[in-house]
Formats: sequence, structure tokens, C-alpha cells
Amino acid sequence: MSDHDLELNVSEELVWDPKVDSGAIAVSADDGVVTLRGTVGSFRQKREAKQDAERVYGVKSVDNRLEVRILNEDRRDDADLRGSVLQALMLDSIVPSTIDAKAEAGWVTLTGTAEWQFQRDEAEFIAANILGVVAVNNEVELMGPTPSAGDVKHSIKKAMERNAKLDAESVSVESSNGTVTLRGTVSSFADHDEAVAAAWAAPGVTDVKDHVLVAY
Repeated sequence: MSDHDLELNVSEELVWDPKVDSGAIAVSADDGVVTLRGTVGSFRQKREAKQDAERVYGVKSVDNRLEVRILNEDRRDDADLRGSVLQALMLDSIVPSTIDAKAEAGWVTLTGTAEWQFQRDEAEFIAANILGVVAVNNEVELMGPTPSAGDVKHSIKKAMERNAKLDAESVSVESSNGTVTLRGTVSSFADHDEAVAAAWAAPGVTDVKDHVLVAY
């Protein structure tokens, strides 16, 4: 697929998504690497636009340079924004009470601890959906138990083998002190995300180094 065709396909995917205002988004492609430029009205739209681009066949990676510009009537002071984020986190049963948040000029920083990566992800997702947020910096630390490297590697490889979407042989797994390193090549972003999710799901994993490439 040519870069021009890829640009058209990504642009059409952005238009197709009713959650994204694509009118001010410019798409460029260079050998499968797609860059998004322009402005959107919320941080969630920025995240959604990147996910839309990753779904398109032929996209190897996405450089998301979209800027979030909040309308004046939607701007909020730091204390009000922090309060809304904390309230939303508290109401979500997945987010542990050990996660805190602070806000500065629309930037929300999440701090504290969690036991699982899905709890960190949930906190970031909740914060990203709050009106007035322009960016989320996730500094939540994972504090789960650290099993042996062999146990981690084995459990991740078994999870990959059980996954109907993923060719487990295409991804190698290394583990050391709670840090998992993935390497290999997969045929789609869906496969890439499944591999990373399998790594994060292993007990005791505190960091995943993602070196998995998407190739068509």
C-alpha cells in the first residue's frame, strides 16, 4: 500500500468514528509510520484518534502529535479539576484507593500505588474522560509480589498460546525482577496489543518493555 493510500484510509477511519472530530486533523504517512497533527477538543478524542489509526491495515506505528484545546467555557481551575478526577476515581470499583491525582493547567498527574496494570490503565482511562483534562501523566507504581523469572515467562507464554488471535511463536519473552521484555514481529496492532496485555496480566509484573514490531 502506498503512503498516499494509507493516508486516505486513516483519514476515512477518523471520519467514520463519531467520537472524533476529524475536521482539524491532518494525516501523513511515511513507510507505514502515520503522524497525526492538528487539534481536538478533548484528551479522550486524542486517544481515540490514535486507536483509530492503529486499526488501519498497513499502519506500523502512530506518532500522535495532536494538541488538545479546551474551549474557554470548559476550562476549569486546578482544584475543581482535581476534585472531579478524584470523585470519578473513587466511584470506579476497579481503581484502588491508593491512587491519588493532582492537576495543573489541565494536566493531570496520577500518583500512588496499584497491584495490577489494569488498575493503572483504568485510572488513566477515567481521568482522561474528565472534561477539562488536556493530558494525563500516569506515575502510579506497581507494587505486586515478584515471582521467579521462570514462572513469569512460562505463564506469559502459556497465555499467548491460549490466545486464538496470537501466534505465540512470533513473540519472545524475557523476565527479570518484575520487568518483562517482549520481542518479535506480529501481523497487526490487535496482535501487538494482545501480546502486551498477556505480559501485563502475569502476577508480579511491574514493567513491560515493548519491542514487538507490526509488519504486513
